[in-house]
Amino acid sequence: MFINILYSLLLLVIMLGTNDALAHAIVTGTSLSIQPLMADRNSIVSLQFNSDVELSLSKVYLVREGDIFEELRKSKGIKPGELFVVIPPLSAGSYAIRYKVFAADGHITENTIRFKVTMGH
Repeated sequence: MFINILYSLLLLVIMLGTNDALAHAIVTGTSLSIQPLMADRNSIVSLQFNSDVELSLSKVYLVREGDIFEELRKSKGIKPGELFVVIPPLSAGSYAIRYKVFAADGHITENTIRFKVTMGH
């Protein structure tokens, strides 16, 4: 009897933990991993999340050397959970995208994606 109660409680804890993890908007893919950005060109980067994102409550920033933040324009993508972010022309070098997004269910997720800009051919 005690073992059955213990197993039931363990199963409940696992289920609650799994639901909480799925509630956050996690990046599952980005166009940066497919195609690097070229220097001195406007670019559009797609960020694919595992959950739909509340666009008006979310912020996406470009982070330049020296921790200089610049808010980026964003729009809904074609697929559910996809955001398009407009990247201004950049010099070759290392940068990051810092995002703070609200999943459709109200959970907040913050993270940073580092990337490099290369010279065009």
